[in-house]
Amino acid sequence: MQGTFLFLGTGGSAGIPVITCKCAVCQSRSQLNKRYRPSALITVGKKAFVIDVGPDFRDQALHFNIDHLDGVLLTHTHYDHIGGLDEWRVFYFKHKIRLPTLASIDTYDELRNRFHYLFKTKQSDGTLQSQLDFHILEEDFGKVKFQGLNLEYVSYFQANMKVTGFRFGELAYISDIREYEDKVVDSLQGVKTLVISALRYMPSEVHFSIEEAIAFSRKVGAKRTFFTHIAHDLEHDETNQKLPNDMRLAHDGLELKFNL
Repeated sequence: MQGTFLFLGTGGSAGIPVITCKCAVCQSRSQLNKRYRPSALITVGKKAFVIDVGPDFRDQALHFNIDHLDGVLLTHTHYDHIGGLDEWRVFYFKHKIRLPTLASIDTYDELRNRFHYLFKTKQSDGTLQSQLDFHILEEDFGKVKFQGLNLEYVSYFQANMKVTGFRFGELAYISDIREYEDKVVDSLQGVKTLVISALRYMPSEVHFSIEEAIAFSRKVGAKRTFFTHIAHDLEHDETNQKLPNDMRLAHDGLELKFNL
């Protein structure tokens, strides 16, 4: 079975253009340098799944005509990945169905604190119910069938934040990675398409640099690699000219096909 992976956003936490910034990338007229916060849409058959719902989700949904969702997968709870959580409510109001949401126990606990009101919607019988139907990943590594979608997941760290990465057959989505154990690389063996965050060329305390992301991809053995979560340090075309032939910066609206 084949799936489609659509980049809804490929920018860093501030998006691009960055507010107040006058650099060449932020001032660029090229749409390849306009980047929403990181997110993706996976379509398999008639089912659609979003990875992360950042503060740009409303614009992304309108821009890419997302009119239904069968589930949401969350990587972690930094604002640029969950800032659009309220926008999920439109699906609840429209369909009167709690939106299935896959997340680690760490992510679930944090969301209950930060978005407590979404967990206390009053029903007709007077009871309180969450607007989201959470499916909790109790372990750090494993396989799960989520709303008919078979996937594998891995865990790693960005500073002190635990992050979940996802593998869908021959494609893996690994964002916001900084520290990881060998088991992560082992779990990704056989991946043909790797989507991984690479902030810029300069090292960062919380993200891979371009060179570190290249090295990680070589360890995995991916046939092709696309970088996301990109800062305004990287101009799209100029950067791609410097990258290995099997690696490219992704851009908003880029669509990939992959085998499940």
